[in-house]
Amino acid sequence: MNKEIILFAMTKINHHFQKLSKEDLFQEIEKRVAAYKEKASTPHLLNLSVGDPAGPLCPSVIDALTAASKELGDKNTFRGYGPSNGYLFLREKIAQNEYKNISADEIFISDGASSDISNLQEIFSIDNRLAIPDPSYPAYVDVNVMAGRTRPLLKTGKYGGITYLPCTEENNFQPEIPNAQVDLIYLSSPCNPTGVALTKETLTEWVNYAKKNHAVILFDGTYESFITSTAPRSIYEIEGAKQVAIEVRSFSKSAGFTGLRCGYTVIPHELKVQDAGAIHSLHALWKRRLETKSNGVSYPVQKAAAALFTVEGKKEMKEMIATYQERAKTLLEGLKSLGYTVYGGVDSPYIWCKTPPKIHSWEFFNFLLENTHIISIPGVGFGMGGDGYIRLSAFAEPVIESLTRIKNLA
Repeated sequence: MNKEIILFAMTKINHHFQKLSKEDLFQEIEKRVAAYKEKASTPHLLNLSVGDPAGPLCPSVIDALTAASKELGDKNTFRGYGPSNGYLFLREKIAQNEYKNISADEIFISDGASSDISNLQEIFSIDNRLAIPDPSYPAYVDVNVMAGRTRPLLKTGKYGGITYLPCTEENNFQPEIPNAQVDLIYLSSPCNPTGVALTKETLTEWVNYAKKNHAVILFDGTYESFITSTAPRSIYEIEGAKQVAIEVRSFSKSAGFTGLRCGYTVIPHELKVQDAGAIHSLHALWKRRLETKSNGVSYPVQKAAAALFTVEGKKEMKEMIATYQERAKTLLEGLKSLGYTVYGGVDSPYIWCKTPPKIHSWEFFNFLLENTHIISIPGVGFGMGGDGYIRLSAFAEPVIESLTRIKNLA
C-alpha cells in the first residue's frame, strides 16, 4: 500500500501569528449565529452587533463620485497614480474644517482608520512597551501580537508584555496612568466598545505622561463626529499633544464610507523620537513607508470625501449622524427603563450594556440570541475587562423592535 509523502517547504512563517486565537471575534459570532439558524426556525434576526452604517451614501457623495469617474473616462482629465499621502485638495479641506493647529502637510489620506491604526506600529521597534485600554478595539492587541511585541497568551486571557489599562464603572471608563513606564500608548475617544468619551482632564494627564516619559500616543478618533458632550474631539485640543500624539480618523462612521474606504492620519512635524543617539521625525518615517507600500486612495473616493466639506455635504452628513444619535438615545433610554445598567449612547453610536449578575458575556449573548433573536457582541471579545457586558450598535435600524423583544422577556 502506497503511503502519500508530504513534503514541507523550508520557508518559515511568522510564528507570532500562532499566539492569536484561531478565529477573531466577528468570525466566532458569525459561526454561532449560523449554528443557531440551523437548529431553530426563528423569526427575523435583529442585528445590533455590527458598527456598519445602514446608508445610503448622501447625494453630495454620489454626485462627486460620478463626476470624478467621468473625469477618468475622458482623456483630457484622466489621472493615473495619485500622491501616496493623498491629494492636496482633500488634505486642505480636512485641515481647514477639522483642525485649528494642523497643516495640510501633516495629514495623510488612507483607506480607513482600521488600516492605519494597524499599520502605524510598523514604524516603531518591537522592543517598545505597550499600554492598551481593557476593553478596547481588538486590533490594538492583535497587530502587536503579530509584530512580536507580546509574550504568549496567559491563562488570564491576557498577553504578557502588555500593560493593560482597566476601563471600569469605578473609573468611569477612563484609562488611568499606570505605575509602570510604557512607550507606546493606544487611546480612543469615544471608546469602542464602551461608547464613553475621554475627558479633557484624562487626555491632559496622558499627554503630560507621554511628554515626561518620551512616549507616543496613538489616538483613535474614529467616532469623534458623534461627540455631543464637552469632551475634546481631537487630542490636539490638549496643549503639547502635537509633540507626543498621532491621531487617526475615518469617514466610515460619519459618512457611511465603510464600503468606499477613506480616512486619514495626522502626524505633526513636531512629533519626534530619539533613538540610537539620533532624533527621528515620525512624520518622515510614515511618509517614507507610504511611498514604498501605498499608491494612495483612488481619486473618485477622495473627491467624494472632499464633497463632505461643501455646504450641502456638511448638512447631509450632519443629518446622517443625527439619525444614529437619535437611535442611540432611544436604545440607551429604553434599556434603562427596562432596568439595565447601560453606558455610552451619548457621545457614541454604541451602548455598553451590563449583563445580569453572575452572567458572563457569551452566556448573555446566547441568551439574547435564543430568546429575543437579537445579535449583540459579547464584551469579553474586546478584552477580559469587557466580560460582564455586551455591546449594542445604534447603526442598525430595528431599535424599537429590539427594545420590544427585550421587554417581552419579563
